[in-house]
Amino acid sequence: MKVLLVNGSPRRNGCTAAALAEVAAALSGEEIASDFFWIGTEPIGGCVGCYQCRQKKRCVFDDKVNEFVELAAGFDGFVFGSPVYFAGMNGSMMSFMDRVFFSASAFDPHPFRFKPAAAVVSARRAGTTSALDQMNKYFLHQQMPLVPSRYWNMVHGNFPDEVRRDAEGLQIMRALGRNMAWLLKLIEAGEKAGIPLPRQEEVRLATNFIR
Repeated sequence: MKVLLVNGSPRRNGCTAAALAEVAAALSGEEIASDFFWIGTEPIGGCVGCYQCRQKKRCVFDDKVNEFVELAAGFDGFVFGSPVYFAGMNGSMMSFMDRVFFSASAFDPHPFRFKPAAAVVSARRAGTTSALDQMNKYFLHQQMPLVPSRYWNMVHGNFPDEVRRDAEGLQIMRALGRNMAWLLKLIEAGEKAGIPLPRQEEVRLATNFIR
């Protein structure tokens, strides 16, 4: 079993990376492998709603988004990390997640459905809970079980060394890693016991508020 840790910060070795590293260490302690995926510093444009992904089976803009979605099929769980910008995730990460999760339904097999996921955020001071709420909505939309911790998944610090001194924040990251490992093992045990995935209705209904 493998977990992919997504670093949405433009700083590859910044505060977000420090938080994800603590999650990775906890996963390793539970004998769960993990890899890191950095979205980088190149501009990532937002989704333009062209729906070309439905025909092309990939996003029409060929960048980190397609690279990630193709890679994601080989992983069993995900942790998405972002710094907090103006009480939300940073702009590149938001564009990345918009396009990743919008185009995901065009891929076969579906890279995310029923795979556990969690978000972690880093901030100097505030805006963390609203950023977490924003990120968790992507997972709910894709039927991904949310992995809990013992508090909200956040660390505080202006620099990585400050994050490493956030004892409570690091404990939260460790709990998240262990809980992810536990849930993955439960899912594996269920598969071995012959428990099927939830039945899916063939047609997805879409009801507009105004008729």
